[in-house]
Amino acid sequence: MTLKIGIVGARGIGERHARAYLQDPLAELVAVCDLVKERADEAAQMHGVRGYTSLAEMLRHEELDIVDVSTGGAENGSWHFEPTMEALEAGKHVLVEKPISNQIEEARQMVDKAAEKDLYLGCNLNHYFTPPADKAREYMEQGQIGEPVYCLHKMGFNGGEHTYAKNSAPNVAGFPYFHVKAFLAHPFSVMRHFCGDVTHVQAFLSRPAFRVEADDPMLSVNSIHLQFASGAAGYLLSQRGDATFGHGGWWSVEVGGTRGTFCIENCIEKITYWPAPTAEGTPPPQVTNSGITDFDQTFPLRIHAFLEDVSNGVPKSELRASGRDALATLEYTWAAIQSYENGGILVQPHPLPDSGGQ
Repeated sequence: MTLKIGIVGARGIGERHARAYLQDPLAELVAVCDLVKERADEAAQMHGVRGYTSLAEMLRHEELDIVDVSTGGAENGSWHFEPTMEALEAGKHVLVEKPISNQIEEARQMVDKAAEKDLYLGCNLNHYFTPPADKAREYMEQGQIGEPVYCLHKMGFNGGEHTYAKNSAPNVAGFPYFHVKAFLAHPFSVMRHFCGDVTHVQAFLSRPAFRVEADDPMLSVNSIHLQFASGAAGYLLSQRGDATFGHGGWWSVEVGGTRGTFCIENCIEKITYWPAPTAEGTPPPQVTNSGITDFDQTFPLRIHAFLEDVSNGVPKSELRASGRDALATLEYTWAAIQSYENGGILVQPHPLPDSGGQ
């Protein structure tokens, strides 16, 4: 049986999600919703579905299993709370874009509401739904990494002062924490996926001189130290077009343990595994290329996983990239902001809700 889907938000991300649902045998896209009637009508005509300008109207007229919230808003997340809460209150499962919200109290309420209603709340944390990430988990589960010792993650947009242009979009301009809130959900989710919960955060945020001269307040360079509950050390470096990364391109994560180390490059493209030395010597590295260079392929992979989990009725605590997982990334983000605002102090993130629900 296919799951009936309605999408809220018909712009770029919503369109990517629509294409993924249309290609997935577990889904039937039946409706789209956007406050701008022209966008709703255009998306509806393009995909052969019905269009609406309010979620309430879509919920009244459609028998939906899942509401996909692909809206944006300030810091790419301020329009996530209301449609998510409205859909959950109506008894619908929800897949929401990242960040789950740009406000921590809203995110906590969203996760609590899903648990109260016993519904699935997933988030589009798509960066670890890839063949290289699957291979990395295989290395870990087979004991080829051993006890994790460190996790290093670089993620950002390549650039520099020659290509910089001040962003005056209303969701960006005037928000110093835009990059921190809109972007760090991805690297935090990846690091937590491989190394578990974070217990301590220390952050140093800055911006280069060309942003200062342009009166651009965005804190675009993020240097964040993490301590995992396992005892492993973590470091996240993220920037938004202020420099150009070397090894691994725009995206790389390296996890080193007592038996070996892996590094994923460019998210979906490549993984290298280095076995630790033994008494017999040092084995050669193993390189696995996925054969995929299109980052957009992460969207159908992640969406299919959500559809699988809902179709199979997995326990809410086993939902992949759940609302609780997304809340964890925002708790770490809030801890990073608190650390920065207090001179780089060590901050313990707010405890997550019990995993028995979401």
